Amino acid sequence: MNTRIRRVAMTVAAVAVLPLALSACSDDGGDSASADSSNTSSEAPATTADDGMDGSTNASTTDEPFGSACASVPKDGAGSFDGMAQDPVATAASNNPALSTLVTAVKKAGLVDTLNNAQNITVFAPTNDAFAKIPKADLDKVLNDKAQLTKILTYHVVGQKLAPADLENGSFDTLEKSKVTTSGSDESYTVNDSADVVCGNVKTANANVYIIDTVLMPSS
Repeated sequence: MNTRIRRVAMTVAAVAVLPLALSACSDDGGDSASADSSNTSSEAPATTADDGMDGSTNASTTDEPFGSACASVPKDGAGSFDGMAQDPVATAASNNPALSTLVTAVKKAGLVDTLNNAQNITVFAPTNDAFAKIPKADLDKVLNDKAQLTKILTYHVVGQKLAPADLENGSFDTLEKSKVTTSGSDESYTVNDSADVVCGNVKTANANVYIIDTVLMPSS
């Protein structure tokens, strides 16, 4: 009889202890899940912050030179975009090998000081290849006629700084006293429906420059 009572007592004790053990296991699991949840929530904002930083790094720039011919501009030195931005326009052009014929013409016309001392102008600058489109005999004749050369060169100069957006559908007075027209959008612009901008929005100390592939001719 005593043995039966002892066995019942032991069974009751085991039943009493079991919920406590289960409760302990449950508490451990809860702590682990809570820790995992805490870790997850603390990591999530870090990922969001990183994404925000990436977005700012990849932000596109807007007031930069554009066009296929810009690739040939030196990366550093006086003829680079940064270098040209430090000099007035005639001096800046003299440091760009693709504009050597234009610079020769400007010197022959005696316009170096005029262009360098002007304020807030835009220059449509023909490349050497643009001048090469003119038959040599005709080009030589113009280069030796100071009045005609001056008329042609000042026709390439507008008395205000033009941003790319201004060229979308524009008509502007030139220093030669007649007008040039512009059209286009994005990074594709044309002057007088004949000359394409091949490297645009080039900054110098006193001018915005748009390098073009054809010499502009004022009406006679």
